[in-house]
Amino acid sequence: MDQVLGQVLRNAVWERLDMLSDLATRADAQSLVSVARSELPRLTEGWRAMLQAHEPDERGDCPTCSTRWHRCKAPCSVWQVAHEHLVAGGLAPQQTAATQDRRRRVPGQSRVSAAETTGRHALVDPRRPITA
Repeated sequence: MDQVLGQVLRNAVWERLDMLSDLATRADAQSLVSVARSELPRLTEGWRAMLQAHEPDERGDCPTCSTRWHRCKAPCSVWQVAHEHLVAGGLAPQQTAATQDRRRRVPGQSRVSAAETTGRHALVDPRRPITA
């Protein structure tokens, strides 16, 4: 049940991001200003909450990314992605679709469940050939 709920939550987030991207590229100026006023504060608060969870501890480790057996030194990948997208912007190297797909996969997940093979943003096994 947790996997199904997790997939539902992930799909909802991906679809929301898709909708915002579509609005950014297709909306008229007045609609774009309206969306920006309502969504930008929500997006910045979301980034702040996520980054706060990844603030380094007194040893310089990310408490969220670290495990008992493996310490993750700051800046962790979350901070690196934040810098790449929020600060470096156009200066950052462009990602390929394969790189973006790898980031969408859940770390440590090696098998794809039946619940994750449906929906627009379903996780797919990259080793499995795509058949249409």
